[in-house]
Amino acid sequence: MRSAYLICYDISDDKRLRLVFRTMRAWGDHLQYSVFECQLNPGEFARLRAELAGIIHHQEDQVLFVNLGPSEGRGERVISALGKPYSRVDASCIIV
Repeated sequence: MRSAYLICYDISDDKRLRLVFRTMRAWGDHLQYSVFECQLNPGEFARLRAELAGIIHHQEDQVLFVNLGPSEGRGERVISALGKPYSRVDASCIIV
């Protein structure tokens, strides 16, 4: 069974940040800067965690996984915003 996850990261090195971003683009929907939503089964979740664990420095970086529950029966994604309105991010991330 697939579950929806909100995955957020704070990476202290630009090179690792780019690698984490590219990895996450392959797994889910880019919502905002360092925030992705992914629909994963338990095996995929374990593989994603392992990929990210091989990239980050565990003493300097942080990746948060928020389980939003089963993907089935959730209906459409509902995102509300305070301040600037939410808009889907389709552009690639450019880090200078």
